[in-house]
Amino acid sequence: MRTMNLKPKALLLAGAVALAAPVSLSAQTQEGYDSEYMTTVYGSLPADLSDLPEGPEIEGFISARKGSMMQVTSAGGTQTVVMVSPGTEIKSSGGFLGLSRASLDKDSLLNGLPVTVKTVQWGDGYIASQVRLKSKDLKTAAMIRNGTEQGFAEQTAATEALRGRVADIDNYNIKGVTNVYFDTGKYNLSGNAQTELCGAAQQASAMDNALLLVVGYTDSTGSYEINQELSEKRAERVVNYLQQQCGWKPYRMLTPTGMAESDPAADNSTDWGKQQNRRVAVNILVSKAVDGM
Repeated sequence: MRTMNLKPKALLLAGAVALAAPVSLSAQTQEGYDSEYMTTVYGSLPADLSDLPEGPEIEGFISARKGSMMQVTSAGGTQTVVMVSPGTEIKSSGGFLGLSRASLDKDSLLNGLPVTVKTVQWGDGYIASQVRLKSKDLKTAAMIRNGTEQGFAEQTAATEALRGRVADIDNYNIKGVTNVYFDTGKYNLSGNAQTELCGAAQQASAMDNALLLVVGYTDSTGSYEINQELSEKRAERVVNYLQQQCGWKPYRMLTPTGMAESDPAADNSTDWGKQQNRRVAVNILVSKAVDGM
């Protein structure tokens, strides 16, 4: 199958051997594609991509899947369709939230998953030569699609409705913030921090439709690379404790993140300020669309 990109409103798949008639791709209710997209399928995708000219690198999230086609939407809203061939390498990085497989198959490319895609040119379109993703994002996307291991049998109808709607809502009301603090260069939780985390989970459990967003930070000591990794480890430790010790359900957790020394809570020029910045913020959020339901 060969792809020729004819602007965002249409896709034409072309090759040497004509096989099929036009096929309409449905909206997100099925595979995620807008109904404007049309395809004509010809031939088969090459497995050996080594001789094809290099295409652009695309960073964004997977906004649609249909067979071997994958639509990636960038931060600016640009939509690019690439093909996933037998020669596409799909890799994850990091063991965040317990997942550490290095190589994955195309079934792991789930809607909503942030990815970085290296491409090669094929006709007037692109084939993904490599798709890179983070294990933490794959874990979250898989839980949203499949439910937790226990399933969603315990959810109320309102929570199930929330699960279907929250992915498209960016605006939340902040109902509470709990900060827990860390020693320099450390990511282990103090006894006081453990108590406060379970208190935050208990507070959120009393709210209808509440979600938790965990964000890790550092002070200004050290390089960006070290601080980014440290902030992610702090967020990871908090997420694990909330889920394993405080009973917070994974499907009520927004994707956690590390922000290094960004957004300082206090002045990094003082010891007290640095102490305030070595933190993880646990935000209790409720989507504005369902707040008060």
